[in-house]
Amino acid sequence: MIKAGIIGGAGYTAGELIRLLINHPDAEIIFVNSSSNAGNKITDIHTGLYGETDLYFTDKTPFEEIDVLFFCTAHGDTRKFIESHTLPPDLKLIDLSMDYRIESPEHGFIYGLPELNRKRIVRGNRIANPGCFATAIQLALLPLAKNLLLNNEIQVTAITGSTGAGQKPTSTSHFSWRNDNISIYKPFTHQHLAEIKQSLGQLQTSFSSAINFIPVRGNFSRGIFSTLYLNCPVELNVIRELYENYYDDHNFTFVTDKAPDLKQVVNTNKCLLYLEKHEDKLLIVSVIDNLLKGASGQAVHNMNLLFGLHEKTGLHLKPSAF
Repeated sequence: MIKAGIIGGAGYTAGELIRLLINHPDAEIIFVNSSSNAGNKITDIHTGLYGETDLYFTDKTPFEEIDVLFFCTAHGDTRKFIESHTLPPDLKLIDLSMDYRIESPEHGFIYGLPELNRKRIVRGNRIANPGCFATAIQLALLPLAKNLLLNNEIQVTAITGSTGAGQKPTSTSHFSWRNDNISIYKPFTHQHLAEIKQSLGQLQTSFSSAINFIPVRGNFSRGIFSTLYLNCPVELNVIRELYENYYDDHNFTFVTDKAPDLKQVVNTNKCLLYLEKHEDKLLIVSVIDNLLKGASGQAVHNMNLLFGLHEKTGLHLKPSAF
């Protein structure tokens, strides 16, 4: 049984992670750390877990009792925590913040996109979980990079649900502003671009084209619907075969025959990809659940790899019927 601890237990990603771990056949949560909620029931915050857990938040961190530590912390806080605590050298770490996504020998974290780095993750000890936008966009482009077909500018528009902004209400996430509304933010400058370029360059060292990324706030709760296009002279049937071959032995990413809907992936750990050609332009649609495939589901996927379990263990999730 894998014994897990969680740092930063009050947010949306932590709630999803707790839900996955308490239903995971080979995992047990030992503690959920939240200094602001210490002593309160988990279900006081994550009310959807009523009847599933009697755990309490704690301000304690008994590292000696766990095998893996998840960080569901704000960006910057994981680094501060690691620098201010002495962690057991054999303790496995999975960080859901962006602190260690850019790889460096100074920190030793492996970028945790299984469809790119599965073999490295299996041998790893410290995993930096990818960003949600970055996951959807990279999965749309990895087969092209592997086959050296990223030789033009890439145009990306991706719409995310309000849960991507976190649990604390803000001026752009509360219901009266978000509902019946849509807006862009951080055009061409989103922080996930750095990790995307890192991964594409890992497969295609010659890649130097611009990624023109327009993030959009959607008026729905969860999910990411991304559309990408670029010039690509290769025939569609050949491109589709490249994608199917690339993802053939991966358990969560699928190439579909019809343009996908967001509801097909919400509440699952799947990514659905769809391809179309319009003369020389290749259109790619990539859809994921931002809280699962884009965060906590991928973190559990990484945990499974770290501990030698089948990738899908504890992740047999199904979308809503409606």
